[in-house]
Amino acid sequence: MPETKTTPLWTWSAADIARATQAGDLTAREATEAAIARMDAVNPALNAVVESLAEEARAEAAALDASDALKGPLHGVPVTIKVNVDQKGHATTNGVAALRDLIAPDDAPVVRNLKAAGAIVIGRTNTPEFSFRADTDNPLYGRTYNPWGRHISAGGSSGGAGSAVMAGIGALAHGNDIGGSLRFPASANGAVTVKPGLGRVPAWNPSQQAERGLLAQSMSVQGVIARNASDLALSVPALIAPDPRDPFHVPLPWRGADLDTPIKVAVTRDDFGFGLHPDVATALDKAASALSNAGYAVEVVEPPLAFETGEVGYRTLLGEVKALMGSDIKAAGSETVNAIFEAYFELFPPYEGADLLRAFAKRSHYARAWSLFLEDYPLVLTPFLLTPFFAAGRDAEGLDGAREALGQAHWSFIMNFTGLPAGNLPTHIAALPDGPQPIGVQIAGQRWREDLIVEAMRAIEAEIPPVCTALWDRMG
Repeated sequence: MPETKTTPLWTWSAADIARATQAGDLTAREATEAAIARMDAVNPALNAVVESLAEEARAEAAALDASDALKGPLHGVPVTIKVNVDQKGHATTNGVAALRDLIAPDDAPVVRNLKAAGAIVIGRTNTPEFSFRADTDNPLYGRTYNPWGRHISAGGSSGGAGSAVMAGIGALAHGNDIGGSLRFPASANGAVTVKPGLGRVPAWNPSQQAERGLLAQSMSVQGVIARNASDLALSVPALIAPDPRDPFHVPLPWRGADLDTPIKVAVTRDDFGFGLHPDVATALDKAASALSNAGYAVEVVEPPLAFETGEVGYRTLLGEVKALMGSDIKAAGSETVNAIFEAYFELFPPYEGADLLRAFAKRSHYARAWSLFLEDYPLVLTPFLLTPFFAAGRDAEGLDGAREALGQAHWSFIMNFTGLPAGNLPTHIAALPDGPQPIGVQIAGQRWREDLIVEAMRAIEAEIPPVCTALWDRMG
């Protein structure tokens, strides 16, 4: 970890920044200026941040430096916020041109919690239209690019967040996840994240005109993307502070009860018939070996109903989306996003009518099966995508493109449908013909035990360092 200001401040972790600001060795203004300078230098080529809040951030940092209040856990840490979440005085566009003037009257709970912890918001990051693609592009802001190169999509829907944090634009990036929108960009950009479990982080947008669908409320969660797991251990506890605007928030402490050791980890290579790419297999092997070396009991065990859970989960979500959002997507969405949804509907035929209601009910069946399995194996190591990350725009290339980008992501959908927490981190850099690419793996865990997942990721990072240094060497 950097101990002096000889290391560029934009490379410092959130933990390093917070430690230095709390000790009085660094001001919030210094940390903020470094992040803004980095944003100005690299964002024009990436289009990760679509609204700079530089002046607002400078004022907040100066006020923080002048305050005598107790310093929070994220004191002076520069962060970004995704444009599909309310931040007072700014448009919550969700990547849709028709929403460019939807100005938030107040901060969403996740924004409020980040600010209360001392974080400084330096900009708002890009998302695809309706935040419903595994790639980030839209007619309002344009495409976000991956800092590893244009041979890889930046992922979605928190693609701006993943690209920004890995490029050094802030130490943390807010994102959210209804089917993989934290983990897709983490995997694409080589970042580290944990998708919190159902109800863990309070959520609501004060600008919204109606409540979201029941399954969207149950599957969508708020979180952050970071460059290392220790920054998740620092930041996610701040996100889970209660907010009365979310009546279904689960007010549990970050750290749960100690488990018997060694903690058992189930490892699966199930590829659901798609085939497991050798570099993904290598990433899994490296993660499993690192966990074993750290004292975990790693076993090859297949979780229950895996393919079925993902398939039913996504068909159910798309059934709700088609019923409640279909007309809005047709009216306000681009020709591209409407074609993508048609491919989604063909890949995962949406449940309708009574079948949709039965699928809602059967969600408990799958969640129960997984909860019982996790009693024996508190952690599960899985692939995330079954192949290296796809190229930009691949999901818009008809049915085959949608199948490659989304169809193979059952290990992602499972965790949203069952409401389980799941982390993602890179454990391998693949040397592919178009250029190097980080390969991420997923670690899922017991309900509301994000702490177990993050500690396992920290154990892996003790043997396999984060890939940000390799990326920055490549960026120059």
